[in-house]
Amino acid sequence: MANDVYVLGVHTTEFKKQPEKSFKDLARDAYLGALADADLEDGRDIEGAWFGNCLMHYWGQALTRGNVSFIPLVRDGLFPDRAPIVNVEGGCATGSLALAGAAKEIRAGDAELTLALGAEKLYDAEDPRRIFAHFSGGMDMLDQHEWEEEYRRVGEQIGIPFAPGPDRTIAMDTYAMQANYHMKTYGTTAEQIAVGAAKNHCNGARNPKAQYRFEMTPEQVLADRPVSAPLTRSMCAPMGDGAAAALLCSEAYLKTVSPRVRDRAIKLSALALSGGKYRRLDEPSLTRAAADRAYAQAGIGPRDIDLAEVHDATSFCEVYQSEMMRFCEIGEGGAYVGSGATKIGGALPINTSGGLVSKGHPIGATGLSMCYELVTQLRGEAGERQVEGATLALQENGGGIIGMEEAVAAVAIYERTR
Repeated sequence: MANDVYVLGVHTTEFKKQPEKSFKDLARDAYLGALADADLEDGRDIEGAWFGNCLMHYWGQALTRGNVSFIPLVRDGLFPDRAPIVNVEGGCATGSLALAGAAKEIRAGDAELTLALGAEKLYDAEDPRRIFAHFSGGMDMLDQHEWEEEYRRVGEQIGIPFAPGPDRTIAMDTYAMQANYHMKTYGTTAEQIAVGAAKNHCNGARNPKAQYRFEMTPEQVLADRPVSAPLTRSMCAPMGDGAAAALLCSEAYLKTVSPRVRDRAIKLSALALSGGKYRRLDEPSLTRAAADRAYAQAGIGPRDIDLAEVHDATSFCEVYQSEMMRFCEIGEGGAYVGSGATKIGGALPINTSGGLVSKGHPIGATGLSMCYELVTQLRGEAGERQVEGATLALQENGGGIIGMEEAVAAVAIYERTR
């Protein structure tokens, strides 16, 4: 029988442009923050770490990214020497994959205390656009013609030719094609997408960790600079740097900590993964498969969820993932978000952190920053953006691209049990 897993400590750095911070700096900040949150003086009990990162090779370090980032922590006696560090990479889902690895060690009984940490630097002060070319690594670059042909076919189907540009990543064009298909098929409007974007910017204005901390109206979102129609700049996640971490423990270890720490621990009730494929446009995505598995693991349904963080690399994603998570029926996501149902105080608050479009999206850290937000909410410590009385929360995080969906996705469910 699998062991229960608890989130003992969490931390996230601010997400912003931080050219003065190195990966070692960011990893230290996230790690020490998680230790402090769990009232641990050092990490002597940690039996293994899972380190998430995608683009450290851009800055000159490949292959042993986490191991190198932790050298100062080991040297200073803050992280145990000889504890293994496993490097994880899975596009924008990297942080959640690190969380999954750390959780599986606890579930399997191979460890009592593990660490998941994700760090990323996307802002190059010398040439901010140079890193764009490296994002294509999340797609099939061995048979590039396959997805190019697929995108041309989809473009013909929706009546908008596939035309990538140098001022954006291919991912933005992918989301734009998905949005245009949804608009053509179900009547979703740019105004409904803008309601979700504005709501998240207003949430982010109340999040001291967010990259963008200003409110917006739907009208301002629509009037912003076009990126890939119907998406404007305010509907797209910014480039930035940051790190986030979570300490996971078994129930046996939880019994050894102080009552205060024990009372703040949040149960990780489910964490399910799924894989992408070239799917039909009218076929539910891989995130639906991961969500269904997570609900089954936790023994609950979508109506039990009190709040969620979903992967809104663009604001259309909140519309779409509301459907894939079964918060509303397929085709109703636009009306659902447009109605205000996903606002704080609405039927099911989504992206109380500000989401990726406001909080920011340092790829390797994103999934763990979602964990931080939901754990903070379930503890009742989210301040101005607190969802009152929340006991169950869901996290959806996808990464990479295969056709019209991600290459991998993770859905986690957290529960306050005390």
